Amino acid sequence: MNHHQHSLSQARNEILQQLEEWLDIPMLVLSFVWLALFVVELIVGLNPFLDVAGTTIWLLFIFNFLLEFAIAPYKRVYLRQNWLTVCSLALPALRILRVFRVVRAARGIRLLGIMTRTNRGMKSLSTSFQRRGFGYVIASTAIVILVGAAGMYAFEREVPNGLQNYGTALWWTAMLLTTMGSDYFPRSPEGRILCFVLAVYGFAVFGYVTATIATFFVDRDAEDDAAEIAGTKSIQALHVEIAALRTEIQSLASHLTAPSAPSESENL
Repeated sequence: MNHHQHSLSQARNEILQQLEEWLDIPMLVLSFVWLALFVVELIVGLNPFLDVAGTTIWLLFIFNFLLEFAIAPYKRVYLRQNWLTVCSLALPALRILRVFRVVRAARGIRLLGIMTRTNRGMKSLSTSFQRRGFGYVIASTAIVILVGAAGMYAFEREVPNGLQNYGTALWWTAMLLTTMGSDYFPRSPEGRILCFVLAVYGFAVFGYVTATIATFFVDRDAEDDAAEIAGTKSIQALHVEIAALRTEIQSLASHLTAPSAPSESENL
C-alpha cells in the first residue's frame, strides 16, 4: 500500500511539473500584463474594459492555482511553497467584495497587493530561467522599479509636497535602488514601509551586482597567464608537471628498491 501511494505521488508530481512547463510562457505573459494593469490602476485608474481584463486574468490565475493544487500530491507542502501566491490571489477579492471600506485599511491592502503581485511576477519570471543569474536580477529589478514607483506615487501624491507625477516617482525609485538616494523622503506610513522594502532590495541587488562584476574581472584575469592571479592554463600546466614529477619519483624509487644481480663471490 505504501509503495502504491509513493508511486501515485510520484506520478502526480510528474504531471504537476509537466503542467507547469506547459503553462510557463502563458503564465509569464499574463503575469506581466497583470502587473502592467496594476501599475496603470495605481497611476490613473482602470477604465471598464481594462478592469474586466484584469479580473479575467485574475480568474485565470485562480483556476491555474486550483488545478495545480488538486494535482499536487502533498497539499500542505504546496501551500507552504506558494503562500504568497495565495495572498496575491486573495487580495483582489477584498476589493471586489468591498470588505474594506475604510481609507487607511484600503491603503494597507493596496500596499500588500503591491508586494504580492510583484512577487508573483518575479516568481513567474524565475520559472523561465534555468538558473537565477544576472539576467533574472536585471529583469526582476526592472519590475520592482516600475511597480514600486507606481506604489510610491499612489501613496505620496496626496501628501503636501509629495511626488506629483509618475516620472518623478520612477526617477526617485531608481535612485533609491542604486543606493544613490534622493532629497525626498516619504511622508505617508505606507510610503515609508514601501521605501524600506525597496531599500532592502536595493542593497541586496547592489551586493549581487558588485560580486558579479568582481567575478567577471577575476575570471578574465585567470585566462591571462601574465596576470597577477594564477591563470587556468598555468594551473593546468602545474598539474601536468606535478604528475610527471610523481611518475619520475615512483620510477626512481622502484629502481632503488629492486634486488641487485648476485656477484661472483656469492656464486662461489
